[in-house]
Amino acid sequence: MFSPMNAPETRHAPEARAHIRSFVRRQGHLSEAQARHREAMMPKIGVPYAKKPLDLDALFGRAAPKLLEIGCGMGETTARIAALHPENDYLGVEVHTPGVGSLCKQIAEMGLDNLRLIQHDAVEVVRAMLPENALSGIHIFFPDPWHKKRHKKRRLIQPPFVAELTRRLQPGGYIHCATDWQDYAAQMLAVLGNEPGLTNTAADYAPRPDYRLLTKFERRGLMLGHGVWDLVFVRRTLA
Repeated sequence: MFSPMNAPETRHAPEARAHIRSFVRRQGHLSEAQARHREAMMPKIGVPYAKKPLDLDALFGRAAPKLLEIGCGMGETTARIAALHPENDYLGVEVHTPGVGSLCKQIAEMGLDNLRLIQHDAVEVVRAMLPENALSGIHIFFPDPWHKKRHKKRRLIQPPFVAELTRRLQPGGYIHCATDWQDYAAQMLAVLGNEPGLTNTAADYAPRPDYRLLTKFERRGLMLGHGVWDLVFVRRTLA
């Protein structure tokens, strides 16, 4: 059975400092269908973690805009975006096996050929595998809010990681974050706003772009009066 965790490990480069993980490995319930599709699809569309840069054009077999999605969840939004935008290539990163299995199922059922998956820690993937100036866009939708005060240091959107992401964007490329926690939205706005390589596309929070389709969970929250905040920043043109 394919397992991206079986990829050979080497020693971290000195600049790849240890980081606080923004996730907890929760196995959750893996359905028979998710397990079956993960086993069938990951050898075809899965990318094992390795500490060397990816050739993204070679990975997808073409030159096209490349977008990274961090935290695919159960894959509903990821698959629908890829299906609606066949002109783009999408690289999804997700750690939880049920989510990977669910997204594999959707990729198989929808016949998507512009979506690849890495099951690994996104911070390590960005540092080790993604070349600088390689991405047209980055999506980070509803990351774990770590809402307790003592846990906020575990939030994904922190200055060092945003600096890493910015270097992977092409000039004019964008990073789009969304959250339904107002406190986290304020932190995202501050962190992204303080990154010198980025500029905000809005005065503060952005209207939801059409490509970020509403999920059933989000629709239910909006009906209950819950807020959702989108932030879209672009990389400044290099001097």
